[in-house]
Amino acid sequence: MTITNDTNPFYDAIAQYYTLFYRDWETQMEREGLGLRSIFRQQNVTTILDASCGAGAQTIPLAQLGYQMTAADPSSGMLGRAFKMAEEYGVVEQIRFVQADFLSLPSVVSPMFDAVITKGNALPHLILDTEIETALQIFYQLLRPGGFLVIGMRDFAPFMEDRPRFIPGFIHELDNDREFITFDTWEWEDGPPVMATQNLFIVQGKGANYQALKREVIYRPLSTDEVKVVLLETGFENLTDQPDRTERVLVARKPEKARQYKFPFRK
Repeated sequence: MTITNDTNPFYDAIAQYYTLFYRDWETQMEREGLGLRSIFRQQNVTTILDASCGAGAQTIPLAQLGYQMTAADPSSGMLGRAFKMAEEYGVVEQIRFVQADFLSLPSVVSPMFDAVITKGNALPHLILDTEIETALQIFYQLLRPGGFLVIGMRDFAPFMEDRPRFIPGFIHELDNDREFITFDTWEWEDGPPVMATQNLFIVQGKGANYQALKREVIYRPLSTDEVKVVLLETGFENLTDQPDRTERVLVARKPEKARQYKFPFRK
């Protein structure tokens, strides 16, 4: 099954800038690692699949904390950035890197992980119901019985009524007094399903000389309630939903006595 929304051109193009999309990248990684450790503490979690590793915001701090990590991402640019970051932080030997999207994971990794995580609002890049259902079934299959799934995503429900067109980003001061400025404009398209296009603007320069770069990527603006329904239909249990700065974090558990799917999935 091929994913209908190709996000690789977007993420390949922004990989070099990714750490500047946060106010403080070091602090972000520390928070991510500690937040996930608080979920996994005393749960016999050792092996973790980061199914959308990006530049390594979760993979690297978890490796630093001693977890055995497999890092997957469909974007070669982001995967390369994560590898370089892992080298920089001295944990590259503790991480297995694989290039794969959600639906191709079964071809490159094998069960049974203690936990699967996907943060950074990656799940809403899936457009079709069948893609979302299949991705969650794959996560289910890759987990050991009793394993944990952690999904970090923007809850688009509050956005659906107002449908904001402008969302500010960050301003960083670079070398030679240059500024690095980000912001988003959003386009909304009625469905079904409703679609949202994020237009990311990166503006760099100083004085009277600035240059702008625009890149766009598509989301299906899912609510966390919609995802919870599919998680329960898939067979997950013990769902929790908690805030985490710009995301909501859904945590679900595969039952100790769990039914198994076979690849390819058919309901």
